[in-house]
Amino acid sequence: MHTALPPEAAAAPQPLPVAAPDAQAFRHAMSCLGAAVNIITTDGPAGRAGFTASAVCSVTDTPPTLLVCLNRTASVHPVFAANQQLCVNTLAAGHEDLSNLFGGKTPMAARFAAADWSQLETGSPVLAGAVASFDCRITQTVSVGTHDILFCRVVALLRSDKHAGLVYFDRRYHPVARHLG
Repeated sequence: MHTALPPEAAAAPQPLPVAAPDAQAFRHAMSCLGAAVNIITTDGPAGRAGFTASAVCSVTDTPPTLLVCLNRTASVHPVFAANQQLCVNTLAAGHEDLSNLFGGKTPMAARFAAADWSQLETGSPVLAGAVASFDCRITQTVSVGTHDILFCRVVALLRSDKHAGLVYFDRRYHPVARHLG
């Protein structure tokens, strides 16, 4: 036997309107979202450049595609936009100083002089000792707010099982151990 609910009880509760969070509150909440630390590099007709990023993720494995978020006001933005290729170098534990170097105002030549680099298919710099390096061609760019979202088709990659990973959480670096076994 079913008992009918009164109309006021059957209606789903309606959410109360809430003001959108301000940028500072949003960034503070985002500091709770742990993410791999990456150095994004490029080399090509517009020159060599690189920056530190945690706003990187997989889009699909068929075809292998990543996305990278890049602030349009960043000094490196025009170089990446012109070169249309990049390498996502996922940092290992111990790369904290290199991450800070690429995340600051250090001149490009000094950034690249601080580590050993090679190349894969695109010619973008590949970091020696990275946990993984994804050599990519930028296939699409979408602008949202202050950033461009770069969709990057992976054309070559390297992976190392020798090093622990590095994540950024709560405004600090944390090593992530590999599971052996």
